[in-house]
Amino acid sequence: MTKYIVLALYILLLFGISWFAARKSSKSGDFLLAGRNVGPWLSAFSYGTSYFSAVIFIGYAGGQGWNFGFNALWVGIGNAVIGCLVAWLLLAKKTRAITQEQNTATMPGFFEKRFGSRGMKIFAAVLIFVFLVPYSASVYTGIGYMFEEVFGLSFLWCMGIMAVLTALYLLAGGYFATAWTNFFQGAIMIVGLALMVYYVVQSPNVGGLATGIARVREATPTGTGGNISVLISTILLTSFGTWALPQMTHKFYAIRQDKNAIRNATIIATGFALFIGCGAYFIGAFGRLFVAGQTDIKTDLIVPQMLASALPEALLGLVVVVLLSASMSTLSALALSGGSALVSDLVRGSFRPKMNTKTEKLLLQVVCFAFIGISMVLAMAKVAAIQTLMNFSWGVLAGAFMGPFVWGVCWKRASKAGGWAGLLGGFLTAATLILIWNFQASKSPLVGCYAMAVSMVLTPVVSLLFPNKPAANSAVAMNQ
Repeated sequence: MTKYIVLALYILLLFGISWFAARKSSKSGDFLLAGRNVGPWLSAFSYGTSYFSAVIFIGYAGGQGWNFGFNALWVGIGNAVIGCLVAWLLLAKKTRAITQEQNTATMPGFFEKRFGSRGMKIFAAVLIFVFLVPYSASVYTGIGYMFEEVFGLSFLWCMGIMAVLTALYLLAGGYFATAWTNFFQGAIMIVGLALMVYYVVQSPNVGGLATGIARVREATPTGTGGNISVLISTILLTSFGTWALPQMTHKFYAIRQDKNAIRNATIIATGFALFIGCGAYFIGAFGRLFVAGQTDIKTDLIVPQMLASALPEALLGLVVVVLLSASMSTLSALALSGGSALVSDLVRGSFRPKMNTKTEKLLLQVVCFAFIGISMVLAMAKVAAIQTLMNFSWGVLAGAFMGPFVWGVCWKRASKAGGWAGLLGGFLTAATLILIWNFQASKSPLVGCYAMAVSMVLTPVVSLLFPNKPAANSAVAMNQ
């Protein structure tokens, strides 16, 4: 009974935040960017909770923990250092300044203004809407498994509950609602994860910290387990990939333009990522101790089974809320990025330039709702494991956008030809490898790594070979 009470209280909290945010968000600019006045705590927690969803706890932690034991912690460390600290230090301040001067609210909009190419904006917008859907579906799948295990609900009901709750606060208040909700969700994640670690370590299957570590090392093949190239490519994909994912860089657009705000957000986001990332993989490493003797292991089910076994019922509700919080924050960020790509960049940006802000906001809400629904349908189909869906989605998007975005922000000589070369080169590399390797799960993290490398090399090389004419150089680019 306690777990249902906890879940009900959490839902009431979402209703309260949605009502508050709806009163503050009146037009599309507020809906997407919250007036570009989001403080460091909200920005940092929005970044962290968008980074880590149920996918990390259930898909990645379960899979990498099974394969690599405690070596999976290197993924969490890489995410914190490269995916948060370096990303904020390198990109946050410059991205915030450039996008404000451009008056852009999306990554495709940035590409159009920075490289002077409407075609690049359209192509990027289509990629975002299409390839964020499988990412979103993986988030649905992760929390669906946990709901099934704890509440005994069917997978369909689990999908429906999360879709309705996410649509509630996202459609009501846009990014303002998302930022405030993410702050509370992040706080819940910190408390919940600390309790999860304690109860897992103290469970009979683990037998305390020292005993549990020894058991994991003994149970994991060769002491490390798995293919080391898979571990390294996972670290690279999930750490560097955030530099060019639209739902992550969006947090830089909206933060208050204040040196202290960005510096403080950098510290908070890195600390949050270090605790959540390492904590999740630490728990996942104990997975083998909870499924010993089972045949036909499904790594997506390891963590749900572990938590259902190790935690008392009073805390199971909190754990579900933790995973629900992590998932809904990510899902709302994905829906907002996918919806804005379609509405702001394609419809208004290319076909209906005179659309008023009220109509744009309404259409954006409808498209976000549709995005959530399409993702839900794909999740119910269970076409692939959580981690595989996530890897392919990250691989295509980060691969395509890495070169033009990073060089476009950091290097004034990045040209239109170089931007197109990085965009197409990364996308075609990812698409070709996916087809050549026939969607192999073990190859999925390598797809993004190769694509990001190609994009990062092609953009500056082609820019030097085919520079912009002086008149074509963006005034925004000169601001760097």
